[in-house]
Amino acid sequence: MKNRYLLLATAFMLVLAVIPLSATAADPSLCPEKTISVTGNGEIMATPDIAMISSGVQTQNRDVKVAQADNARIMDGLISALVAAGISREDIQTSGYSIYPVYDDDNLPFGKKITYYQVTNTVQITVRDISRAGEIIDITVANGANQVNSIYFRVSPEKEQALRAEVLTMAVRKARADADVVALATGTTITGVQSITVGSVYTPVFYDNRMAAGAAMKDAAVPTPIEPGQVTVTAQVSLSYLIR
Repeated sequence: MKNRYLLLATAFMLVLAVIPLSATAADPSLCPEKTISVTGNGEIMATPDIAMISSGVQTQNRDVKVAQADNARIMDGLISALVAAGISREDIQTSGYSIYPVYDDDNLPFGKKITYYQVTNTVQITVRDISRAGEIIDITVANGANQVNSIYFRVSPEKEQALRAEVLTMAVRKARADADVVALATGTTITGVQSITVGSVYTPVFYDNRMAAGAAMKDAAVPTPIEPGQVTVTAQVSLSYLIR
């Protein structure tokens, strides 16, 4: 009888040991899912629709107040001319202002001597009709600007959003195409998406500094030619597809 009880107890313990193992094997949440991980890249070319022009007025005088007053007068006329040409005041922003003395280096043995004061006022002009970029540069020069420091091009927020949607769609399609090829080659079937990671969408700014040296010397009768070129918009998407 004692041996019979011992045999029953042993069998009961074996049953208890097997039950958790069976439950674990039947729980799908504890089974690793099979996936295919791929990365897709999208790239499109786009024409910028906004030009940013940096233009300035520099004046010099032995009297700092005269140099400052001359600069203010010329810059006020320049801004008025831009507004009259249809540029909104919100699109004209002061980007730099400086006053500093220029010394006579020939007088170094006896101490530095101020020869004159130089005042520089620079504005950044947003041109929303990119076809007018050259015209706007000519207007600034004709109205007293003696510095055209740079010009760069970008896409407007509205156009950038449309480009973002397009390039992301392209990246997803490329990723799915790669996943389909891998699934076919391995004899598996894609059943869904496990995860998606969207990388940053990059829209570069095209910068052109060629205007800095020669724009102020242009003959006003000849329109300044401006070519915005194109920018490359890129995006990356990583996806993990469920397979069986």
